[in-house]
Amino acid sequence: MYHWRPYVPVATRRRKAQREMDKLRKRGLDVQPVMIEGRKIARSFWGGAWCTHLEKFSDYSNRLPRGRTYVRNGSVCHLEVETGQVRAMVSGFKIYNVTVDVKPLPAKRWRDLKKSCTGRIGSLLDLLQGKLSDGVMQVVTDRDQGLFPLPREIRFKCDCPDWAVMCKHVAAVLYGVGARLDERPELLFQLRGVDHEELISVETEEAVAALGTESKRKRIARDDLQEVFGLDLDVEEPELAPTPARTTKSRSPARPDGQSRDRSGVRTVRVVRRISPRNEQAPKKSAEKGNKRPSPRVKPSPRAITGKTVARLRARFGLSQSRFSQLLGVSPSTVGTWEKTRGRLRLKPRTQAAWEDVSGLKKNEAWKRLG
Repeated sequence: MYHWRPYVPVATRRRKAQREMDKLRKRGLDVQPVMIEGRKIARSFWGGAWCTHLEKFSDYSNRLPRGRTYVRNGSVCHLEVETGQVRAMVSGFKIYNVTVDVKPLPAKRWRDLKKSCTGRIGSLLDLLQGKLSDGVMQVVTDRDQGLFPLPREIRFKCDCPDWAVMCKHVAAVLYGVGARLDERPELLFQLRGVDHEELISVETEEAVAALGTESKRKRIARDDLQEVFGLDLDVEEPELAPTPARTTKSRSPARPDGQSRDRSGVRTVRVVRRISPRNEQAPKKSAEKGNKRPSPRVKPSPRAITGKTVARLRARFGLSQSRFSQLLGVSPSTVGTWEKTRGRLRLKPRTQAAWEDVSGLKKNEAWKRLG
C-alpha cells in the first residue's frame, strides 16, 4: 500500500525555501533564486517563447506542468545559466541539485538564422526586447530550425529519488529558465553558445556605409555614432595648437600704438580684443581700482578612464558586459565599444558620475546592487 506525503501549504513551502537560501548564503554561495509574481511565469517575448517551445513537444507537455507549482512557490532557490549548461537548486523534501545540459546551436543552423535575419532587425535593443517583425519571430522560434533547443539536444540530471527522466524539480528549472529570460534575454544566446550581436553586425556595417564619406579615412562624428548606434561615447580629441602671431614687413617708419619693430625689420602686430559697449564699464572700473581679474580656478581632472580601465573593473567584479552595463545605465554594446577603444574615454557627465560611484564598490557590493 502506498503512503502519500501530507499536503504542504504554499506559504510553508516558501518559508522553507527562504530558510534554505539563507543557509546557502551563509556558506558563501551567490544565490540567484527565481521569483515569480502572480500566476504568469514568463511575461516577455523571449521568456514566453522558451516556455511555449518546450510545451510543443509531446515528450515534455505531460511532464512540465508538474514543475509549474514548484517554480511559482519559489522552490527554485538558485538558477545559473552558463554556456551549454543550467545549474540549479530546488527545494523539495530537501535541497536537490539539478543540471540541464544543452548542446551548442549547430553552426549551419546559426548561419541560416543570421542570413534570414539580415536587414530585418533594427537594433540590439530591439532584439533583446523582442521588438521583432513577424517574419523574424517566425524564424527564431521555428520548432525545428529556430534558436531554441530540441528534445534530443537537452539532457537532465537531478539527485532526487524520483525515477522519472524529467522529474518535477527538472520541470521547475526549465520554467525557471523562461522566467530568467524575462530579466536577461541574452542568456538564451549564451546557453546556445552563440553571440547575439552577430545578428545585427550586418546592419551596423550598412549604417556606417549609409553615412557616406568622401574619403575612406574620414571619421564619423561622435554625434552621428550616438544617434545611429545609441552609444554613450566621447573619445578625447587632441587640443589645437595656438595660432602664431601675424607678422608683416614694415613699409614705413611710423610706429602706431600696439606695434613694435625688431632689428630684422619685422613689425609685430598686436591684436586687441574689442569690448562690446555693454561691457565697457566693467574693465574701466577694474582699471581705476588697479585690480586684476582673478584667474578661474582649475578643477583637478579625474583619473583617466580608458578601455583597459573598463575591462579591468568589469573583470574585478566578475560581470558580463551586459550585467556591467546595468551598473552604469548604458547599453551592453557601449561597454563593448569602450573596451575596444584606444586612448582616454570622455564620458558624458551622467555616465561619469555613475562610473565614479561604481568604481569604488567591492565585488559583493556590485552584485548586491544588481539584485
